[in-house]
Amino acid sequence: MSMPALLSRDLIRMRLQEIFPEGIDRRADLVSMVAASTIYTALYIGAIEGEDVWLGPKHVYRMTVDQAALTGDADRLGYIATIRRPNGEVAGQRWYQDTTRESIRDDTLREGLVVVGAVMMKTGLPTTSSKPRYALRADFAALFDPLLEGNALDTALSDWRSAKLNKGALARLAIVRQGAGQTADAVLVKFPNGETRLMSPGPSSEITRAVVEVFAIRFLAKPAVLSISESGNKVVQRDLALAQSVGLNIQADENLPDVVLVDLEPEHPLLVFVEVVASDGPVGVRRKAALEKLATGAGFPTEHVAFVTAYLDRSAGPFKKTVNSLAWGTYAWFAAEPEQLMMLSENTARLRGRP
Repeated sequence: MSMPALLSRDLIRMRLQEIFPEGIDRRADLVSMVAASTIYTALYIGAIEGEDVWLGPKHVYRMTVDQAALTGDADRLGYIATIRRPNGEVAGQRWYQDTTRESIRDDTLREGLVVVGAVMMKTGLPTTSSKPRYALRADFAALFDPLLEGNALDTALSDWRSAKLNKGALARLAIVRQGAGQTADAVLVKFPNGETRLMSPGPSSEITRAVVEVFAIRFLAKPAVLSISESGNKVVQRDLALAQSVGLNIQADENLPDVVLVDLEPEHPLLVFVEVVASDGPVGVRRKAALEKLATGAGFPTEHVAFVTAYLDRSAGPFKKTVNSLAWGTYAWFAAEPEQLMMLSENTARLRGRP
């Protein structure tokens, strides 16, 4: 058996970050050092599609610094034989302890690399079997060829993503890349009534455009935009006549949310306050209270008001940074997953319905 050439774990991780850019679901698990260690070990023992060699979590957590440095075929075959034995151990400092077994198996393999088509599972083994069952897909393993560099590497990564990632994942990537880009061009926002407005370039404006053009259309029956604001130009657009018709007094002050929407379909219109978070500023407890005061002052009972925090992507830093401060009774929406709406329900009596 001829063993495949090896990249270092650090280089494997760098390649993983290119294969799975921002926007991929569970990206943190897919580009972690544990994932790089798992792929290194699979290549080390030759656990690749078509070779009938299979990887188990124990191959990863029993790997040591000393063993990983022994890259000759005989050393690698010897490692396979050693780990096959009950409690087989090799000399040196371990990468991981036995307690990482479940994390490697579940987070890295089953829910990560297997789901995206990078790793295959051996069929016919009982679920409870401890026998190794994982192998790198041949086309995925080929992405870690040390001789693959430059334009050839870029093309190979792009081709693999196009072939393996589903349409939803690819669309999510495109949205995240667009929203995260620091373009110099102004952002054109098209309102439900067909009007357009220009906003300053940047991630916040891209998320705002998604709120108006996607969120409002998908989740409101008859949407209208009462106001949009941005830093440096607090009110970009406001429909004073429409706002006054529903009793809302829009003032360009610190209480004005980033986007104010209204659904005109119900007999009593639904008012929707949206905060756009590109870095900070979600609908927290204090913010929600301020917006409730604004709504009740306009005669809107709380059952006809909704509060939404809009993000680019739930796998990115801004959501992870602010999720703990989101107020109960609000929603979170992600431009990268436009069909979904996260509900932070404060109703403990039932699982369905409005928060």
